[in-house]
Amino acid sequence: MKKVCVVTGSRADYGLLKGVMENLRKSDLCDLQVIATGMHLSNEFGSTWESIEADGFQIDLKVDMLLGSDRKVAVAKSVGIGVAGFADAFAMLSPDLIFLLGDRFEIFSAAASAMMAGIPIAHAHGGELTKGSLDDSIRHSITKMSQVHFTAAEPYRQRVIQLGEDPTSVWNVGGFGVDAALNANLLDKSTLECLLGMAISDRTLIVTFHPETGIACGSADSQMIELLSALEEIDGQFIFTMPNADAGGRGIFKLINDFVEANCERACAHISLGQTVYLSALAMSAGVVGNSSSGLIEAPALGIGTVNIGNRQSGRLKASSVIDCAAERDKIKTAVVKLLSPDTQQKNRSGINNPYGDGGAARRTVAIIEEWQPSATNKGFYDLEESYSDIGRVCA
Repeated sequence: MKKVCVVTGSRADYGLLKGVMENLRKSDLCDLQVIATGMHLSNEFGSTWESIEADGFQIDLKVDMLLGSDRKVAVAKSVGIGVAGFADAFAMLSPDLIFLLGDRFEIFSAAASAMMAGIPIAHAHGGELTKGSLDDSIRHSITKMSQVHFTAAEPYRQRVIQLGEDPTSVWNVGGFGVDAALNANLLDKSTLECLLGMAISDRTLIVTFHPETGIACGSADSQMIELLSALEEIDGQFIFTMPNADAGGRGIFKLINDFVEANCERACAHISLGQTVYLSALAMSAGVVGNSSSGLIEAPALGIGTVNIGNRQSGRLKASSVIDCAAERDKIKTAVVKLLSPDTQQKNRSGINNPYGDGGAARRTVAIIEEWQPSATNKGFYDLEESYSDIGRVCA
């Protein structure tokens, strides 16, 4: 049996990894191992490791690495704690392959530790761009530490190859979020409203806004104030999901709580809804507002439009249902009004061409992992002069 260790650090990446984990657990060729870390282990962020176990997965080890601060120095120190913690975890589990998704600092810690231990890494959702976030540098760094790559679209596959990765190790499988959206067992409206503590109408919006962590980014608090000021003038209901454990996130927490307290008849806030509740709310909502990747991947899969604010997702592929706008209250209000218009709603509900595919990413990924064998030689650098135009690795 091939021991494949999946590392998950937050509610967000677990929602995308769940399909891969389910397929690995069913595999006759792979032995699933699970490490929970980061926000999963924090009471402040909902202790979401419990959701993993509630779904029937065994957590083999927990790597506690988050410090109780969102200052940049604390995030940097958390990375160091994580590298040390993963070194012990990998030594105990002796995996044959580490499976990582995305671009957060918790995942960077796992990748650095695995690389130093000589354990091969499979990386999902590489090759993407998020110009308004430090995630860009983290994502590309993990790509260079990995041996197997699963991208969400063909342009991303080409970019991973551009980074010097062998085309025969880079696969375009589609977005894992599409799988999650299409395969979810959605709740009925009355059950969902009971869990949310708020009624849902055809003007209900899901709002998720994370700090922009790039070097030239503005204040997270000031951007959130602009967003909340715009929402004050919108006739609608708002379901807030709280930001990740990024530098500047705690200020956003307070601003959201203050807004909800002042608008309790039409707004609610949740640290973590869980995948089923979140996707059910998404499917019944009029749209997504903020800067979460779910507005670009999962929302189009469900025929839902998005107002994408600021630069955090700048550079990512976007469906026609995504309305970009600056983090300024007047522009946000204009974009939300357009999103809520009957014409836009009808157009989105009639079907959206999602650049992240139409499902099946998890199944394709595990089928490739089952056949994968570690290389007997060190990874080289693939030079683009050795043309890859005739090498097809797009999954059927």
